[in-house]
Amino acid sequence: MILKDNKVLLWKRKNSHWDGTWWFPWWHLEFWESWEECAIRETLEETGISIKGIWHFATTNDIFEKENKHYVTVYIKCEYKSGKLTLMEPDKYTEWDWFKVNNLPQPLFLPVENLLKQKVL
Repeated sequence: MILKDNKVLLWKRKNSHWDGTWWFPWWHLEFWESWEECAIRETLEETGISIKGIWHFATTNDIFEKENKHYVTVYIKCEYKSGKLTLMEPDKYTEWDWFKVNNLPQPLFLPVENLLKQKVL
């Protein structure tokens, strides 16, 4: 979850399960990579921006019954540092935007729905 001016960055998913839903930028760990290293690397690769102040703040247990998938999602908060927001991977998402936490777009990706149920935002 990237924060800037009291807003969070979300992307609209494309070509994946729950296509068309809004989700935070997501990251996959490389072997031996820390969460912090992963967040910095993936954010730059996917958005073109740099981040700072990285910390873990929540975890959700996400069961996608229709897709027969089960994930544990680790949430990292960080702050925008610099750079121009750019659609770096248009095959994975259709658009980016900044939203106030109390005014998130719909529909949301299941892990975001589960995060909101925890009332940690």
